[in-house]
Amino acid sequence: MGNLLGNWRLKEPSTVEECDSTWGSDSESEQLAAEEDNGISESVSPVENEWPAGNNGDSPSKLTDSPEFLPKMKRSFYAARDLYKYRHCYPNYKKSRQPSEYRNLRFYLNMIPLVPDGIYIEEILTRWRGDYDKLEHNHTYIQWLFPLREQGLNFYAHELTQDEIKEFQSTREAKRRFLAAYSLMLDFYGIKLLDKGGNVARSSNWDERFHHLNESQHNYLRITRILKSLGELGYEAFKAPLVRLFLEESLHHNTLPNMQHSILEYFVYTIRRPSARRRLLRYARQHYRPVHAFLWGPPSKRSKPRSGDGAGAGSSGIRAPAPTPELQRKEEMNFIPASACSGTLVSFHHVAADCLDETTPLGYNIDGLEGPLIMMLGRNDYSEAVTL
Repeated sequence: MGNLLGNWRLKEPSTVEECDSTWGSDSESEQLAAEEDNGISESVSPVENEWPAGNNGDSPSKLTDSPEFLPKMKRSFYAARDLYKYRHCYPNYKKSRQPSEYRNLRFYLNMIPLVPDGIYIEEILTRWRGDYDKLEHNHTYIQWLFPLREQGLNFYAHELTQDEIKEFQSTREAKRRFLAAYSLMLDFYGIKLLDKGGNVARSSNWDERFHHLNESQHNYLRITRILKSLGELGYEAFKAPLVRLFLEESLHHNTLPNMQHSILEYFVYTIRRPSARRRLLRYARQHYRPVHAFLWGPPSKRSKPRSGDGAGAGSSGIRAPAPTPELQRKEEMNFIPASACSGTLVSFHHVAADCLDETTPLGYNIDGLEGPLIMMLGRNDYSEAVTL
């Protein structure tokens, strides 16, 4: 029985919707959906007010809300699944290493250098601050400064374990250096840490650093890693202030326009508490343009089935025609059978009891298909899918 239990794996979600529990317990999602049904929409920006009307007198909002004008956008399943596993504390996590192999903790205690560079943590903290060229072009230190329970691009760096996390959080010297490393990276991005609560603000050289950050988009992967590591090592409360600042700069002040997608697909969803994610997404929804392209809000009532009729609210209720034989053959060729997905469905609460604020439906575990699927992505999606 012990071996059988040891081989159980939690079936992971198979859709973006199953990965995202942000709005599942929020009564406001019903209110916002009702506003949409009543024709209440977001305020129109001055730029939108200046658009000319169409040839038939239609307003620009009418034109852009028409189905033929809507861009074909969708959320990344790879991002959603990656952040789902992180928020749920890696339910299928492998066995921990022995305490003698706590290399992340020993690195932060200045006992061993990072590999392969041979640099100690104290040298990084004291000599690298303000050396923006080194912080930009060296790609091995970030996995050591911000360890995770997943493998990064530096295969010399070790993943965190649950036991090591507990030791790290109880070691004052390691925590002091970790916050110094966080402050070091914030300075590199043009941000300063204000207090022990994690509040942040622009630094004195923010203009120059934001310009660099807007163009150097590989740093968005680093920021995702930093946010994850904050949560692993006891600083979950530090995430929301940083993500809020990025939202304000990207959507309101337009100083980081290239960061919008990464903030909404990745940064927000590193935050484990759904209520904190909702607050950030409500703010983003107010400033995101065009309004109809905002993909991260609560599901509309129109997409929910009516009780008893099986049709979505607002739909005609007419069934789609049966697929032609040719279409049916194509669908069968693209269908992934359940037998290709490993795992046994078990209660999530038994696997990750310390993350009970995340209760989403469980789907299939398709880890074995991850490589082929990622190869099918476009260049932009793949760059976001790579884990540091």
